[in-house]
Amino acid sequence: MRNIFRNLKKKDVGSIGIGAMIVFIAMVLVAGIAASVLIQTSTTLESQAMATGRETTEEVAGGIAVFDIEGHVTTDIDALAVTVRARAGSPDIDLNETIVLLTDGTFKSLLTYDFTTATHFNSSVDTSDGDVFGFDYGTLTNEQFGILVLEDADNSVKRYTPVLNTGDKVMLFINGIATFGGTGLTERKDVNGWIYPEHGSPGVIAFRTPASYFDTVYDLQ
Repeated sequence: MRNIFRNLKKKDVGSIGIGAMIVFIAMVLVAGIAASVLIQTSTTLESQAMATGRETTEEVAGGIAVFDIEGHVTTDIDALAVTVRARAGSPDIDLNETIVLLTDGTFKSLLTYDFTTATHFNSSVDTSDGDVFGFDYGTLTNEQFGILVLEDADNSVKRYTPVLNTGDKVMLFINGIATFGGTGLTERKDVNGWIYPEHGSPGVIAFRTPASYFDTVYDLQ
């Protein structure tokens, strides 16, 4: 009888050992799977974080800056020349993908660059008389702006592929008569607008027209 009990106890111990081994192996497998999932998740999150970081840097550090606005007067302001450059640290800005939004409180226009018309692009200032308003802005509609290149050392701003990068300066021309109801900008008008690049911060346009017009060209901002 004692031998029978002894054999049963040995069998029980063996069964417990096998069960413990099965549980241990299962735990190792579960831990391995969990570790694999965590590694894959962390890799994905790292990639997403890097991409988000790059996009955030472009949005915060990049963009277009407005540093001068000129207005041309015939009877009222019939043309605007907005001088822009890329912000410090900005990636290249494709002016084909840039939008200008303007409003004077009565009219609101959305303008883009149209390279199909040759007169909407000028690769340099006409040095014969130095008058930037010699630009043919009269052919622009209320949906178009023109480009006059002021400075472009690497020749990146071209008619079909106008790309603004560090050091480049261009004027964006706007037909004031077409954009503002067929009459142009009268005296004491508040004008607001934004220049939206494909990436980065927009340039801000904000000025008030003079109380009266005596000259032909006015510095508005």
